[in-house]
Amino acid sequence: MKEMFPIEKVRDRFPALSRLDQGRQVIFFDGPGGTQMADYALESMNRYIRNGMANLHGPFNTSIQTDQMLNEARAAVSDFLGCKDQEVAFGANMTTLAFSIARSLSDFIKEGDEIVVTELDHRANVDPWITLAHDRGATVKFLELDRETLSLRLDALDEMITDRTKLVAAGLSSNVTGTVTDIKPIINRAKEVGSLTVIDAVHGAPHMALDMNEFGCDILLCSSYKFFGPHVGIAAIREDLFKKLSVYKLKPAPSDIPYKLETGTQNHEGIAGVIGALRFIEELGNGSTRRERLLSGIHAIDEYECSLSSDLEGFLQSLPGIRLYRASKGKKTPTFAFTLEAHNSRDVTAWLAENYNMCVADGDFYASTMAEKFGVNSSGGWIRIGLAPYNTKEEVQIFKKGLAAFIEQHKQSAAVNN
Repeated sequence: MKEMFPIEKVRDRFPALSRLDQGRQVIFFDGPGGTQMADYALESMNRYIRNGMANLHGPFNTSIQTDQMLNEARAAVSDFLGCKDQEVAFGANMTTLAFSIARSLSDFIKEGDEIVVTELDHRANVDPWITLAHDRGATVKFLELDRETLSLRLDALDEMITDRTKLVAAGLSSNVTGTVTDIKPIINRAKEVGSLTVIDAVHGAPHMALDMNEFGCDILLCSSYKFFGPHVGIAAIREDLFKKLSVYKLKPAPSDIPYKLETGTQNHEGIAGVIGALRFIEELGNGSTRRERLLSGIHAIDEYECSLSSDLEGFLQSLPGIRLYRASKGKKTPTFAFTLEAHNSRDVTAWLAENYNMCVADGDFYASTMAEKFGVNSSGGWIRIGLAPYNTKEEVQIFKKGLAAFIEQHKQSAAVNN
């Protein structure tokens, strides 16, 4: 018999779920903007701080233990991402790391070269590479989004990625539509022409298994605050490429990998929290190695979230006046973006917050190219609800009730006014 997802046990791992506003429980549907933090992450951070913080490479115990903790964090992340320990670098956030890497790649780009980005992506995986192209006199090309399927036009890869292409940046999944992109054809085509590949896995990390070696990409980026940890950016860079990167750094700072990208003193307590976040995922899985348990844990999360998603997707598709921006086929994350006819998106999310203590977000979510393509900015962007493994069927029912109540209330109000 298949084991049920331990939802109550999972919820016990998230202290924020006990929050009450005006005596009412808060419902967190804003995971795509940042998940709540697992208690293991909090405990790891607290333990590091309480035991004595220190900088690196000293002869005293707090420094030695900090070195050991960072090594353990790197090993845990490498198991999560499917890469080598020495390929993992930490930073303030994914965006900051992407800009730093872009600057470091300037030696690889020259005037007349081409850089390919996509219309589906968060701008954190677009603007660093556009900036690089501008600085080096390269041309930027956008891989188009199919307006009907809400997926990338992969049939255009041969036309878009040419012998002049030196870098291709694509997202594993969209933080708006939930679309999971089949990145293998993109990476394979890039390899054919000798181009570097950058994959943004920020939105995909809490929902699907990651394997940098299997993907075959050169750079993989994510952030732990999207997978139940603190605000710490993570970059995994293929070892031979990493060694060639010429980074901006202080003269006495290390020149070897991965440390040369980690400028200044890192957020050690935050990195300790990354270990705890991965422990939460690992605990949901099984296997003889940490890698196996992490993959199994993510699979359990994905299965549970899919069970919640099917009901919610059908509901949103059934409501009059709603336009749901969701891929018509293929794998998707539990992320739902929609607009409501004749209503500003902020009015809807504010009403849900006031009447149901519900955290539902609105805006363009930095997927501004797509927002402009669909013209949603005039109505406040999208309304977005995102599911996490701590959400319940009951919470989904409350959202359905709340949104239906908003529509009915304003329908009656319009009838009275007319």
